[in-house]
Amino acid sequence: MRFDHYDDIVHITPQWQGERFSNGRPKVPENILERMRRITLEEAWGRLWKEGYKYQFENDFRLSHPEQVLVGRAVTAVMVPKRPDLNTTLMEYGIEEEGRKGFFNQWIIDSLVEDDVVVVDMFDKVFQGTFVGGNLSTAIAARTKRGGAVVWGGVRDLEQIVEIPGIQTYFRGNDPTGIEEVTLVGMNSPCRIGRAVCLPGDVVLGTRSGVLFIPSHLAEACVVDAEKSHVRDIFGFERLSTQTYTTAQIDAAWTVPMWEDFLQWFETAPEAQEYQHLSWDQELQEAKRRRDNPSDPQVRL
Repeated sequence: MRFDHYDDIVHITPQWQGERFSNGRPKVPENILERMRRITLEEAWGRLWKEGYKYQFENDFRLSHPEQVLVGRAVTAVMVPKRPDLNTTLMEYGIEEEGRKGFFNQWIIDSLVEDDVVVVDMFDKVFQGTFVGGNLSTAIAARTKRGGAVVWGGVRDLEQIVEIPGIQTYFRGNDPTGIEEVTLVGMNSPCRIGRAVCLPGDVVLGTRSGVLFIPSHLAEACVVDAEKSHVRDIFGFERLSTQTYTTAQIDAAWTVPMWEDFLQWFETAPEAQEYQHLSWDQELQEAKRRRDNPSDPQVRL
């Protein structure tokens, strides 16, 4: 069994066609991460659901910093209850063959870089299942800058963790015990967090609502869809407040005159300036096809 191996990571993330880290983990561009920090979880979720990714969200957590949004690239880990023979074999392999140091959880922390998020399946263990405490959380903050951790298990030193700036931790519970009786069986491998599935390099979007794991190859599309939804909502709220359109009109497929009204607003409204990179050609063309072919069942709604 290999930990954090290039060929294995590339094999399970074949749809990612962009840059990768030296270990093969997808490296979603920083500008996508930055744009992700300004959207809501529900806005990003819509594209995933439409694409058939129905097990990407989990919300049964406690949070260290409820006011913070967490965005970063996933570094995954899978733990299982300790079985002595397996534990000895994998510990020796990691130390002797791969040159790793310390306990299993330290292997994960030592691999982190800027904008990473640790995503750990601790099989919901809290007693002696505390993946991080004050020291390792401080190390996560220092290494990731804006990252954090998603732990399907426990943490310790909670009073210290909540005082660490610039880090967000999602966890199931806290306990004063240290981490014991667990074995690492996967590092940057597929990882289950509650009802959600996370792969290495997924973009982790965490808010008060919960955590969404966005496949790397869909990250940009999710951001674009979310930004379009957001700016359309701004326009819609404004037009509803002036009674220009009804709620039925705003919620239905927009007509060509409505799109023309929106595009004129989009080009001049101060609220839309940060979204000028978006293109609306496809939406306008679809509205024209609906107008010109109202009975065509192939026309998208």
